[in-house]
Amino acid sequence: MEGFARAVGATRHLYVANCLGIALESVKAAFSKFGPVLDACAADSSKARVIVSFEREADAAAARDAWNRQCCGALGERALVIEFAAPRERIKLVEVPVSTSAQELGIPGLSLLTEFISSREEERLLQEVDARPWQALAKRRVQHYGYEFLYNARNVDTSKFLGEFPDFLQPLLEKISSIAELQETSEATFPFDQLTVNEYPRGVGLSPHIDTHSAFQGSIISLSLAGPCVMEFRKYASEGVSPEFERKALFLPQRSLLILSGESRYGWHHYIPHHKFDLVSGQSVPRESRRVSYTFRKVRHGPCRCNFRQYCDSQ
Repeated sequence: MEGFARAVGATRHLYVANCLGIALESVKAAFSKFGPVLDACAADSSKARVIVSFEREADAAAARDAWNRQCCGALGERALVIEFAAPRERIKLVEVPVSTSAQELGIPGLSLLTEFISSREEERLLQEVDARPWQALAKRRVQHYGYEFLYNARNVDTSKFLGEFPDFLQPLLEKISSIAELQETSEATFPFDQLTVNEYPRGVGLSPHIDTHSAFQGSIISLSLAGPCVMEFRKYASEGVSPEFERKALFLPQRSLLILSGESRYGWHHYIPHHKFDLVSGQSVPRESRRVSYTFRKVRHGPCRCNFRQYCDSQ
């Protein structure tokens, strides 16, 4: 079914198998017994399967009920297998050119370290969170460590400490702490005391946002596990109201570490498009069945004094 997929419920489209050698017009004429048929077309190159599209869903349902796994006299006593079908979702590819290097974007404070961990380390990090309970949000699942991130307030409650990070994170934290550029930030980034683990099903992204200035200080670190994605960065003329904004996009490979410091952290919105495919270097790159991110932050305990007042909730 090149342009269609099997549907969960009833639709006006039928997937009809075992039609090899039968003309499409004959299939259309036979199914017209149940009501107006708009089209009958090949489901794939085999010519054995046909998509029959009715004008009304009720007529399609009647045809399926009557002929599914039955011998059809109108088609030479052919035994048909019939299922409901639906048009496949059109692939929406990222429109902005996608870079594979953070340096190409020219956004101050943005870095990307590819293959930051090994596949074995990745496997262990996934096993550890999969052994722990997930919190279900509308379209994705999350886990919080150190402090819970409150999505309604886009902040944390500093009076509710969840406890120290589990031991399995220590090797990763030690590796991150050795990154040279993190030692050069104007605000202290270490030690991290808040971690959000996100699990994104295929096709689910993240709305454009800047992590709340009053909530976190220093750099924000995000490790991509289980699959890649494209992250878009947007710089608006004014916070939240201007239709004019600069757009840049970066491909985040599996096992890569993204660093947001300075302007990239405080002055640019970041966003993951809700796509099942991304266009990277002229190639369509499918997203995996899920992508898991580890995002480390340091909770702020005083006002933000950044130079990006138009985006700052402390100034």
